Amino acid sequence: MWQRIQTVFLAVAAIALIVALVQPLWEARVGEEKIILTPFYLLQNNQYLYYPYALTAVLTVAGLTLTFLTIRRYDNRMVQMKLGLFNTLILTAVMGCIVIFVLQLNKQYPLAHNGIAMYFVFGAVVCNWLAVRFIRRDEKLVRDSDRLR
Repeated sequence: MWQRIQTVFLAVAAIALIVALVQPLWEARVGEEKIILTPFYLLQNNQYLYYPYALTAVLTVAGLTLTFLTIRRYDNRMVQMKLGLFNTLILTAVMGCIVIFVLQLNKQYPLAHNGIAMYFVFGAVVCNWLAVRFIRRDEKLVRDSDRLR
């Protein structure tokens, strides 16, 4: 299982998603007030706003779960490929949510900067895409060797 490069890419994607869950996505400072957007909430005026920002966390946890399921299905490449493609769709939705929320907040607070979690989610998308690519390559190699027999 671990000797396959796609398993390593999926493990890196899982680690990146775990880090993205605990790091801020966006930060701004207005005077003494610090405004922070995480995947779970927006902290503003010492109040936690969960809706609609928690959607990012829900989709990230779904992507993390699919990543672990994809790693566990190393014995069936076709199922692994389908799970990986669905995970790419989920992680793309996570990136879309992040971009929408950050663009909305940047209109209100122009002197803000992106947090590190945004880059970890992007890294997870890239690692998941590479894993699907290598799974597809393995499946093609097995099909070609079956044809030669």
